[in-house]
Amino acid sequence: MKISILQVNTVVGDLAGNARRIAAGVREASRHRPDLIVAPELSLTGCPPRDLLLQAGFITRSLSVLDDLAAELVNAPPVLVGFAEPNLTGTGRPLFNAAALLRDGKVRETFGKASISGVFGESRYFEPAAGSPRTFRLGERTIGVAIGENIRCGGRAPDVIVNLVASPFAAGLHALREEALSEIARTRQVAIVSANLVGGNDDLVFDGRSIAFSADGTLIARGAAFAEDVVTVDLARPVPQAVAPDDPAPEAEIWQALVLGTRDYVHKCGFTSAHLGLSGGIDSSLVAAVAARALGPENVLGVLLPSPHTSAESIEDAQKLAENLGIRTCTIPITPMMEAFDGALADVFAGLPRDITEENLQARIRATALMALANKFGSMLLSTGNRSEIAVGYSTLYGDAAGGLSVIADVPKGMVYRIARWLNGERPVIPGRVLEKPPSAELRPDQTDQETLPPYDLLDAILYRHIDCFESPDEIVAAGYPEETVRQVARMVDRAEFKRRQAPPGIKVTGRAFSTDWQMPIAAKPWWQ
Repeated sequence: MKISILQVNTVVGDLAGNARRIAAGVREASRHRPDLIVAPELSLTGCPPRDLLLQAGFITRSLSVLDDLAAELVNAPPVLVGFAEPNLTGTGRPLFNAAALLRDGKVRETFGKASISGVFGESRYFEPAAGSPRTFRLGERTIGVAIGENIRCGGRAPDVIVNLVASPFAAGLHALREEALSEIARTRQVAIVSANLVGGNDDLVFDGRSIAFSADGTLIARGAAFAEDVVTVDLARPVPQAVAPDDPAPEAEIWQALVLGTRDYVHKCGFTSAHLGLSGGIDSSLVAAVAARALGPENVLGVLLPSPHTSAESIEDAQKLAENLGIRTCTIPITPMMEAFDGALADVFAGLPRDITEENLQARIRATALMALANKFGSMLLSTGNRSEIAVGYSTLYGDAAGGLSVIADVPKGMVYRIARWLNGERPVIPGRVLEKPPSAELRPDQTDQETLPPYDLLDAILYRHIDCFESPDEIVAAGYPEETVRQVARMVDRAEFKRRQAPPGIKVTGRAFSTDWQMPIAAKPWWQ
């Protein structure tokens, strides 16, 4: 039995466009004469569709498009397509997360997702399809249909399980997924073919890497990582057949996710170019490198915004980076604007010492200039804050936090350096001095990040325990971390919640991203104090 996997990059809401992408994949797969073709979970609607699912017109239109797709594929092999099916039982939530079997020009059967997870806020829209059929006959074989991560088919034991999934990327997750599916295949003695989405939608990136296992748990096929693909596997040959190469190193995975997420976010939002402030620091250097790879260097503008506190070395490093990447640059000195603000505020600030207010003004002046470029040239502004800084609020609201996309918002500072060094191993791009000099916002003379923050290796370790592992300050201190530092960091995380709520979306690469997985109150007292 031959099954083809359509690893498609869909656009949320683009029903007709998604149907065209699926039809094109079916035509390509049909050249290999498969018995069945499988597209991923919610591939017709795009994923995650979120509150589009609450609009009755959207659902009605999607069903019409599904019927048209079935008619178009009248001469194709049977096709399974993920879609949102109305719940007509009269009880529960309005929809089922479902798969439609298209055969002979019609929607012949549908299969509902039995177990609803917290991913994408599914429980807001979908009812578990407990009574839905989960197998169908294809010739002499029984095909089990499982939607999502929980592979359950029920009923007659299937000869093969086909799994429609939309599994968002997080570093290290795919290796665990392969291990889990291999174990299920080996334990149940059943072949498994799993079709995963690929592409970036809002803050989520789907990494593709669709997989197939023989009944003894052998990996026999894998789709491309972070790219569209059509993979055909012959289950009668339980040996590796179409296993795309993959690099599971965190630096490589995260880099590919950032590139794909940036490319798709910019393009799916209708933009063709992007720009960012180039400070000569590590964060803006990495974001510029991502943007150049994602969009093409000719579509990226690096903007130098020197102040009286900007060192000559930072300007040199920013210019060298731009030269290495092949991106365009422009320079907008902000000293005259700073002087104008100082003059305008002189009377009201009379007798008060200079402090963080003036430092933040610099960041906001830069943001004003960068947003002006966005408006004038129709370009997307990329903000450059990393996860460590965003966690503790080491950023200026309406300043360096401004932008349309926060590219590395879910990348800890230590990983920023690791990716940069890994990237330089491929081809020297980021100037060596950027990797060696102490991080600094350069908002006052001789400023460094460590005047305000703990060393980044310590900060990242505490943040990982507090955010990713749900540990309280007391638990982190009990694990051997310095109490004063731990409590300082926890207080900073709590106080920065209002900033994170107003920040641009960031690309999720960890297991617990602020944009998707973190739902904390703003006006609240820390319970642990």
